This record gives sequence, structure tokens and C-alpha cells, in this order.
Amino acid sequence: MQTALFCVLAVVAVASGVAVFTVDSMARATYALALSFVAAGTSLLLLDLAYLGVVTILMMVMEMAIMAVFMVMFMMNPAGLMPMSMLHNKRGAAVISGGVLLALGAVALLVPWPERRGTAPADPTRAAGEAIMGSKMLVMTGVGAVLFTTIVSALVLAVSRGRYGDDEGAQDGHREGRGTHASPSSQGDAA
Repeated sequence: MQTALFCVLAVVAVASGVAVFTVDSMARATYALALSFVAAGTSLLLLDLAYLGVVTILMMVMEMAIMAVFMVMFMMNPAGLMPMSMLHNKRGAAVISGGVLLALGAVALLVPWPERRGTAPADPTRAAGEAIMGSKMLVMTGVGAVLFTTIVSALVLAVSRGRYGDDEGAQDGHREGRGTHASPSSQGDAA
């Protein structure tokens, strides 16, 4: 059962990774990338690598959430939903990616794999966490707070007057800073 689930997750990860380059909008590419990394993280959980799996899933979900917020804020088309091509220099990209695939496959098949030295730790999750983070745990905690602050700041900048500000402005018959003022050319025509 675990092997079958791992195979399904591997197919989902690869298919959604391919979808990143075949869908026609930035928003769909973002969701496809998030799905790919969630499937990869879940695969790590199946391999009893709980720490790496959870960190992969949490990091990628937060990263995609931040990307979506910035797309809503700064992209010319709404939330990156208008059709666009995600591919540039198709021939060059195909040659490079094919070469990288062949090189990685050759390394995986031709280089001898190392033998295990020592015994497996009693708690692999803790050992992996200490090996990856070590003395950097405080820095990573700070990075988490900075990412959260970035999301809140982006939302504050995106919504200038608050959640109900536009409704009040519409009832008063005016909207400040929303482009309702007459253009210079139309003012000159009226004069």
C-alpha cells in the first residue's frame, strides 16, 4: 500500500511540475508548483523523513501564498489569470534540460553508491533537523517572522483603505485615489 501511494505521489509531483510550464497563466503555474512540492513533501513523509517532509510542505505552501499575494498586488493582469506563455527559448530550454537529465541519470547509474557507516540514529527526524539547522534554528525562526510580516505588509499595501473603505467611499459619492478625477485633457475641453 505504501509503495502504491509513493508511486501515485511521484506521478502527481512530476505531472504538476510539467503543468507549471504548460498552463497559460502565472496563477495556475503557482498552484501547480505548490501541488508538486506538496506531493514531494508527502513522499518524504512516507519515507519516515518527517522533519524534511513537513518543512518542505510548509515552506512551499507559504512561498506560494506569498507569490500569489504579490501577483495580485503587482501584475498588470488580475492575479496572473490572463492567458500568457510560460515558455521562453523553447529549443534552448529543451536542449539544456535534456542534457541535465542525461547527466543526472548517468551519475545515478554509474557512480557507486556509498555504504552506510555506523548505525541509524534512534530518532532520524531529530538527527536530520540538527544536521540541517544546527546553530541556525534562531535564524530560521526569525525568517518565519519576516515572511509573516511580508504577507501582512503586502495585504496592507494592496488594500489601501481597509476592508469596508470602498463601500463607504461609494456611498459618499466619491472615491479618493481611485482614478475618478477628470483627466487634464478633459478639464481643458470643459474650459
